[in-house]
Amino acid sequence: MKVTHILLFSVMAHAFAADPAGFRAWTPNDLKLRQKALVPKMNEFKQAAENLGDFGNHTAWLAHREANGEMEIHQKWTDLMFVVSGEATLLIGGKVVNARTASPGEIRGTTSMGGEKKVIRQGDVVQVAAGVPHQFLIPAGRQITFFTMKIAAR
Repeated sequence: MKVTHILLFSVMAHAFAADPAGFRAWTPNDLKLRQKALVPKMNEFKQAAENLGDFGNHTAWLAHREANGEMEIHQKWTDLMFVVSGEATLLIGGKVVNARTASPGEIRGTTSMGGEKKVIRQGDVVQVAAGVPHQFLIPAGRQITFFTMKIAAR
């Protein structure tokens, strides 16, 4: 039975080693390893992200945060986020305070007035449509890692 498990693992690892055109898979173990690699790459805001692929109308990212982010609005992208580990409060909506254009199609601010708070945890899947203000709030000593598909808005 052990030989069967080793053989099955070997076949699965081989199948994912060279993805066929139009197919991409990230295993839970792969995401954990990538998360560990992101931690030492965090910027002064205690955030790091890795682009996992560009697929035309969407991109895949893995992001790790250990502190509050800025309020942000993506005018051209919907975020579909899968929480890999940790927990955060997601502040959604409201009027962005100190709004500024960070780059074309990307607005940032310090927070929002009138937003709604939603706690998100490992295993949760969250969608934030293009144009919707959102901000990650992360208490000291906590973290969140999430896989995001950034999908072009219609």
